[in-house]
Amino acid sequence: MFKKNSSYALMTILILAATVLAACQPAAAPEAEVVEEPAAEEVAVEGKLAVGIVLPTKDEPRWIQDETWFKDALSAAGYDVEILFSQADPAKEKANVESLITKGVEVIIICPHDGSAAAAAAEAAMDAGVKVISYDRLIRDTEAVDYYVTFDSIAVGAQQGQYLIDNATGSGNPLYLYAGAASDNNAFIFFEGAWGVLQPKIADGTFVIKNSSEAVALQDKATLTRDEMSKIIGQVTTNWDFNDAKNLAEANLTAAPTADKGDVFILAPNDGTARAIADAYAADTDVTSYFISGQDAEMASVQYIIDGKQSMTVWKDVRTLVADAIGAAVALLEGETPVSKGAYNNGVIDVAAIQSAVVTVDKNNVVSTLIDGGYYDASDFTGLD
Repeated sequence: MFKKNSSYALMTILILAATVLAACQPAAAPEAEVVEEPAAEEVAVEGKLAVGIVLPTKDEPRWIQDETWFKDALSAAGYDVEILFSQADPAKEKANVESLITKGVEVIIICPHDGSAAAAAAEAAMDAGVKVISYDRLIRDTEAVDYYVTFDSIAVGAQQGQYLIDNATGSGNPLYLYAGAASDNNAFIFFEGAWGVLQPKIADGTFVIKNSSEAVALQDKATLTRDEMSKIIGQVTTNWDFNDAKNLAEANLTAAPTADKGDVFILAPNDGTARAIADAYAADTDVTSYFISGQDAEMASVQYIIDGKQSMTVWKDVRTLVADAIGAAVALLEGETPVSKGAYNNGVIDVAAIQSAVVTVDKNNVVSTLIDGGYYDASDFTGLD
């Protein structure tokens, strides 16, 4: 069960976070002898959980990775935790939250599938006096969100776009845009970050957009409204689905004349869709070469980068995000205010944000960043020098 001694728990979390993030060392649990365990009667919480976690789906490697890190971190800190998956169903998400409420949770960490639909689950928690931490994706259109733990999502898109710029020469380079699901607020933030750096290079002719008439119509606007982004995303959404991504890429290539191919540049929103899109472009004989973005540093995409099939990924160290979420939850349990940095407007309120930095990874630094840093083992991959 969760410990009553929150100060002890917070110290243990901080020790854990420092350990798993130590440079060039594998993630490891803290030494047991650092702090003497409190007596059993101090640990019991009368059969109630203090924190519950709701993740969007088990069908994507990213969320299985998050589940693993949450379990490892909480177990090392001496906690029991219940992690529930909503399987992309807002009704199940709300039912999961209600189930956790009945078990006496005081804080619920929710990563929504649909940011707006998740408002109902967050409001159920608020009505029960439970604090809500929105994790990775922002819960929108409600006041029932206390904190947002996230990576710097604008920076994710900006790094994706900048990588394409850094590898482009001359003018008239074909640019193909793809985005995440329109139901996910992060898809808009990632696209906003990418557009912010790409738009000047579209306006000056370095890139020519080939697969979105809406983006072409707006190419002279440095800053887009949400409605304008929605129009573009509606044309280029992958829905975070690998099959949708591949089908859309193949449709774009079928519609494109040979002159719109050659050496192409592709904004892909995440690693799963990047692999699917890359496979489609690699199979087209009129595509001479391609640069393609990604994010999450999924193991399969790290192998694609090593093999030259994917150009880059934006690494978001899930260990950091998990540590931030747990740290915020412990602070709330103690009646303290988590330290925030900036805020995101969810359509109703500005939600205080706890943001983590992100890192561009390509073939040049994949070993030094992900292998030497202990995030993955070299044995997980083939073709390493």
